[in-house]
Amino acid sequence: MDQAAALKDKGRQTRVIAVASGKGGVGKTNVVANLACALADSGRKVMILDADLGLANLDVLLGFAPQYNLSHVLSGEKNLEDIVIDGPKGIKVIPASSGIQEVTHMGTKEQRILLDQMEIFDGQFDYLFIDTAAGISEMVTSFLVAAHTSIVVVTPEPTSMTDAYALIKVLHNRFDEQQFHLLLNSVQNMKEAEQVFNKLNLVCEKFLDISVDFLGYIPSDKAVPEAVRRQRAVVDINPEAECSKRFLIVARELERTPVKKQTGGLQFFWRRLLHGEFARE
Repeated sequence: MDQAAALKDKGRQTRVIAVASGKGGVGKTNVVANLACALADSGRKVMILDADLGLANLDVLLGFAPQYNLSHVLSGEKNLEDIVIDGPKGIKVIPASSGIQEVTHMGTKEQRILLDQMEIFDGQFDYLFIDTAAGISEMVTSFLVAAHTSIVVVTPEPTSMTDAYALIKVLHNRFDEQQFHLLLNSVQNMKEAEQVFNKLNLVCEKFLDISVDFLGYIPSDKAVPEAVRRQRAVVDINPEAECSKRFLIVARELERTPVKKQTGGLQFFWRRLLHGEFARE
């Protein structure tokens, strides 16, 4: 606890970034890992919450095997500090696993435990990435609405575009979400990225009366599957690869994007998530 207290920066407010996709298999977790590494390369303090209950492959991607997860914290067996894993470039990872499903359905006692535990990280990190599950479950929408920034990962596949629109539609119609940042993944080039973005943005403007933001694109690159085989982030293992350079560009763009209207850091996010202040009847 003393070590954690020593690392705090009272002037630092953690920006919470939830990363989602309408469907699985679009490289969402890979995006999270590499954006985190890119920001860490710029001197930022970064933490990742692995909230992808369905696949939960962040541990596989980064080559670690968590012994404990968030469920052990909620049961009182472990403190949050005990389960945090050291990732590449100083990144910290919270392996949520089965415990993440309990977060949005916990009682007052468990809420207090989690809020008290999270307080030790307040002021330690510039960014908290949340790797959400694919799809439009209640848990996914809860994280996206409570976060300061929402990123939707999309590929050129028609099913990916359709499901991304469905996710945006639910968040807008049910929760009045207005701000979405699209990241085009596994595209051939900038031209294809713009074509996919323009199609999706046009549909959002026509049927939802909102515009989405173009955060950037990541090209298809053989360096990515090679990095996955070696259980390393491509930004970490092959910084000269074209996709690694694009991750750095997207990370810089992400730092320039405005947050949603709500203010406050990590504590604000968790209270908003747990108390469901965004929920509508």
